[in-house]
Amino acid sequence: MNPAIPVPPEVPPAGGEPDVIIVGGGIGGLSSAFALSRQGMRVRVLERAKEFGEVGAGIQIAPNCTRILAEYGLLDEAKELGVLPENMVMRDALDSRELTRLDLRDLERRYGFPYMVIHRSDLHGIFLRACQRSGVELLTDQTVVDYEHTDDGARIRLENGRSEEAPVVIAADGLHSVARRKLVGDEVVSSDYVAYRAAVPIGTVRDNGVAEKDVTVYVGPRCHFVQYALRGGDMFNQVAVFESPKALAGKNDWGTPDELDAAFAATCDTVRKGIPLMWRDRWWQMLDRDPVETWVHGRIALLGDAAHPPLQYMAQGAIMAIEDGWVFAQHVARQSGRAAGAPDWDAVLASYEAVRVEHCRRVQSTARAWGHLWHLDGEKRLQRNEIMRGRDADDYAFTDWVYGPTALDPDEEPAMFTPIPLSSARLGGANAAGAPAPAGIGGSGTDAGAGGVVK
Repeated sequence: MNPAIPVPPEVPPAGGEPDVIIVGGGIGGLSSAFALSRQGMRVRVLERAKEFGEVGAGIQIAPNCTRILAEYGLLDEAKELGVLPENMVMRDALDSRELTRLDLRDLERRYGFPYMVIHRSDLHGIFLRACQRSGVELLTDQTVVDYEHTDDGARIRLENGRSEEAPVVIAADGLHSVARRKLVGDEVVSSDYVAYRAAVPIGTVRDNGVAEKDVTVYVGPRCHFVQYALRGGDMFNQVAVFESPKALAGKNDWGTPDELDAAFAATCDTVRKGIPLMWRDRWWQMLDRDPVETWVHGRIALLGDAAHPPLQYMAQGAIMAIEDGWVFAQHVARQSGRAAGAPDWDAVLASYEAVRVEHCRRVQSTARAWGHLWHLDGEKRLQRNEIMRGRDADDYAFTDWVYGPTALDPDEEPAMFTPIPLSSARLGGANAAGAPAPAGIGGSGTDAGAGGVVK
């Protein structure tokens, strides 16, 4: 991983107090700060860590995100740091047979922008440098412990006793958001699945039967495995996800390395060869929250994972946060118009919530269903495989609703796909036995997927 990029705490700039305070310096917070700075807003970002940085490995960004990067003038930099894979391929984790694929070059022709994979820290660094260039005030070692309403804005209180105010406060403080806990009060939801990750030199895996130019996901009973290249093809990203028996039994210490090895013991050679390469000193429990309809509380707005933390199966978590900031900034521009002075913040917040809540609810719900679909066993696994093999490769009904342009108003949100019932699959033919069949759409990993095909 790239080292964190230090940005020392500084005094506020001479330009005056901020128009917007953003709590959280992750991808969602920084991308939103940059989007607002492009609209002439004075933005202050408060990050609790001593340095700005991201932990993790690969991340996938679909056309609905690369479209925004292009508008921001950041797409070329992302291309230099990332990889443009050729295909998205889904395989059965037990026998390795192909279930479905998506030609990502054709996908780019359809949506006008590429599908890209990039190291999470590289994408974070792109937004950090953009914020530095645009004059965003970036403060580290700032732990926010409380949020309050004021007559004309909002106030945050910090661990050191200091308080700060602004017309608007955006809480982009992640899955375990302090603002979410205070304003909504709900709890995280465990899926009982856990993810292991690793990014290794490409030479480490070349003898393992990997597809260097594709994003590949192997779906198996209660597990799946993801592979794709990073950093110009010099590195290879792998993600192993499985259901934890210890979690199901209610144990606190769950998702441990012994469970990792047991979960993939019956998978195909390529997957089994990848398991010993996984980082074993850390793992990520797969958590989300139930969707909520209210993200705006007075002049405090939830954004990114604080508002809509998804399971990772659709690769839309970071993208939704980037979209949130873009939509918010677009409504700032609409409400500012040619009039002097501040935008109508209440109208901005209402418009942001009106369009983003339903879209993100759809993604969160579909991600849960998609995860269930990937991990089927027995006859249902065969039915899923049959349906996926039979899909027309030119059918984009399952991606148009999410990969198209980001809606700014509720009436711009496209209709969702129509799920295909598992019971419609006819087993007993060549496809059910694993013989070649027409290609169809697949997902692409723990941080991936194009939508739910079957139910």
